Amino acid sequence: MFDGASNFADSVDSTFLFILVISVFFLVLITSLMIFFVIKYNRKKNPKPKNIHGNVPLEITWTLVPTILVLFMFYFGWTGYIKEADVPKDAMPIEVTGQMWQWKFRYENGKQTDTLYVPLNKAVRVNLSSMDVNHSFYVPAFKFKKDVLPRRKNVAWFIPTKTGSYTLTCAEYCGLRHSYMQTKVIVVPQDKFEEWLNKK
Repeated sequence: MFDGASNFADSVDSTFLFILVISVFFLVLITSLMIFFVIKYNRKKNPKPKNIHGNVPLEITWTLVPTILVLFMFYFGWTGYIKEADVPKDAMPIEVTGQMWQWKFRYENGKQTDTLYVPLNKAVRVNLSSMDVNHSFYVPAFKFKKDVLPRRKNVAWFIPTKTGSYTLTCAEYCGLRHSYMQTKVIVVPQDKFEEWLNKK
């Protein structure tokens, strides 16, 4: 967390942090209340049980609070999804093909490779397709993934924000050698990318 290398990393990290904080808060609260009630209403201290009647304000509270929290989580997720769906018009297109069990990349000038090279701070559009079964284009450092499906084009985009080498893997079980379906995303400065792209 907080070590992402794309324009989507911060929003994804923020959403996960929000959900984590809420989850830990309620874990501690509910566990503490459970322990408190176990001790307070122990059978030894209360040999004769008493009926407890409903409490309308309490029931309204424990219905409204989770509903509001879930709506906030949905809002964070939805705003992130809208950003991911809005592909910039000037994004550099790369054709990505998934097949058992490898990735192939084709650039506008016809160059093909099995390693994805992209320029730093440049919007990249990946046009995703599969030659056989369902795959999933997943770059953990970029904090996003997208399904790669047969007989259907899918589109994703990102802006790499740090140079380096990052793992690209398939996140959809696609057969016996699924775990071997990995390659690298190499992020380099624009001039180095142009040099690589035009090199025969």
